Amino acid sequence: MSPPPPPPPQARLLLDSAALIANWQDFARAVGGAACCAAIKADGYGLGARETLVRLAAVGCRHFYVAHWQEVPPLLPLPDGIILSVLHGVTADELPAALALPARPVLVTAAQVALWRQTGRPCEAMVDSGMNRLGLAPAETADVLAGMEVAVLHSHLACADDPAHPLNEAQRACFAEVTARVPAGAFALANSAGIALGPAFHLDLVRPGIGLFGGGLMPDGRVSRTVGRMQARIIQLRDVPAGGSVGYAAAFVASRPSRIATVALGYADGYARGLSGVAWASAAGVRCSAAGRVSMDLAAFDVTDAPALAEGDWLDIPFDPETAASLSGRTSYELLVALGQRFERVWA
Repeated sequence: MSPPPPPPPQARLLLDSAALIANWQDFARAVGGAACCAAIKADGYGLGARETLVRLAAVGCRHFYVAHWQEVPPLLPLPDGIILSVLHGVTADELPAALALPARPVLVTAAQVALWRQTGRPCEAMVDSGMNRLGLAPAETADVLAGMEVAVLHSHLACADDPAHPLNEAQRACFAEVTARVPAGAFALANSAGIALGPAFHLDLVRPGIGLFGGGLMPDGRVSRTVGRMQARIIQLRDVPAGGSVGYAAAFVASRPSRIATVALGYADGYARGLSGVAWASAAGVRCSAAGRVSMDLAAFDVTDAPALAEGDWLDIPFDPETAASLSGRTSYELLVALGQRFERVWA
């Protein structure tokens, strides 16, 4: 006997293909002749890497980046003409999988270069131009990569979200010195925020990430279009008298007789605890304030002024990453990648 089908999820992400595509197209227009790629690591910043790849490939994006080799198989089969690269390079224990998968490493250490050199295959490589994180030292790059077929030589900006920071220009100048000495098919420096620094940072290829998914600013200074919003099913409705409290630590106390909806959404789903008391939901266009603390699996909202609701109905919950970040004290990056697997992800 086959097992019964799984029950439907009690929370869902409603994802906007048009907003995703428009964000990528804005980046592509901003960089002129440079190739506009897409970073889709961490399952497309929590929204769905495979779905993102398919949609952006259909409108002209040809090159995608993930962080780890285990992120590659869920993206297969790749559409025709698509290049996939792995930002953290390759280690000896990853080499068998790397050789079997249709992706190439961005090599980040001299040891990785030596390992990959034995394969005779093309690679990409990362230069540390001042972030002091991953990458080859600028002084060693030419010697370490000598004789390698380097499809793309990268560096990564540490302070691109602060256009006035002097490290931006210092990194650009450092990388320019390296690119003058190291032959490669293309040179890449800018992430989402780096694109806004202007043509001197665009080079041959850019790698937008967070800006595709609703976080940060677009090159013209607008906030990135929101790609996802949440819905959560009401598990229980209850009437709370004036003076009654809701949730842990009695953090919410009703100032009037109130109707409270408790929904299947909590910080285990990535709905941050820091949104307690400051977030809201919507029912038929009526804004319903949060009532008490967000817990692991549940959140509560005051639906007193909303039209009549029933248990099993859905509440709409906005998820603009930048607004949620300002309310919760976390970054839009954290909030997006924390979105859990209990959501049904519904693309339109």
